[in-house]
Amino acid sequence: MISCRPVRLGLCWFAAGVAGLLVQGRAAGQEIPAPDPQAATVVGTVTDINGGVVSGATITLSRSSSEQPLTTTSNDNGFFQFSGVPPGTEWQATIRMRAFADWTSKTIVLSPGQYFLLTGIQLHVAMVEVSVTAVTPEQAAIEEVRIEEKQRILRVIPNYYVVYQHEPAPLNARLKFRLAFRTLIDPVTLAGFVLNATAYQAGHYPNYQEGMAGYGQRLGATFAGGYANVLMGNALLPSILHQDPRYFYQGTGTTRARVLHALSSPVLTYGDNGRRQLNFSGIGGDLASGAIANAYYPSSQRGIRLVLKSSAIGLLQEFVVKRAKFHTGRK
Repeated sequence: MISCRPVRLGLCWFAAGVAGLLVQGRAAGQEIPAPDPQAATVVGTVTDINGGVVSGATITLSRSSSEQPLTTTSNDNGFFQFSGVPPGTEWQATIRMRAFADWTSKTIVLSPGQYFLLTGIQLHVAMVEVSVTAVTPEQAAIEEVRIEEKQRILRVIPNYYVVYQHEPAPLNARLKFRLAFRTLIDPVTLAGFVLNATAYQAGHYPNYQEGMAGYGQRLGATFAGGYANVLMGNALLPSILHQDPRYFYQGTGTTRARVLHALSSPVLTYGDNGRRQLNFSGIGGDLASGAIANAYYPSSQRGIRLVLKSSAIGLLQEFVVKRAKFHTGRK
């Protein structure tokens, strides 16, 4: 306690006031919290494995706690910066960019006020997993036939024996007979035989008797010739001689080349080995059907008539059917 004499009373009161202020200041200082540590800064440059800068990459700075991570984007120079990063905890940087694999840094522990340069950022091209299903030639041929069985001109007339894709798979004997029977049982094919016989009846050709008896003979000749042509020329002979009975649409090249391709189709075809060869199957089928049909005709009107018509059919397939998009099996 401060002792004061009367002569020094004023000085004593002054000293007591100063002592009181010092005591209050010391007590107040004990209640003021310590200041926060100075925040850190994290910077870096995103590059690829060749050293080229990567702009537009997303950089995420996160820590193990559940707090919201920090996010930024690399600029045109690949540079990025995080300011105001709290120090003292473990951080980890993750970089993502389309077409590149994710890049993740090691754990970063920042000191107060530290300016941390994140190095070694090199993005690698992302690995793409491709699943390839092996298809045997027979499976490919089956799929081709399924498509061809849906092909129709004007959505009505069967157009099964035309291939619109390049390098098609060869048909085995079973598929050749499948296409043949599919053609023969088609209602449009049967209706065509009936109309053909009706036209012959109206034109009095060949020289049969009139009435239903003559119509029956014309109908029988039409069915015999048609069935023989399809079975012999499109199934049996192609299976024995290993030839493809289908017309191979060319679609490209000069008009002259395409015309020659169409006109040669009755004489030249492709073998099951993919090579061009004489069309013994088609010629044999035409001759067989002509011989069988002629057997029904009067002797005065027998002859071979079926080979040249295949050239006209080839021209229609090459220049009319596909171009007009009359077939519906493939767009």
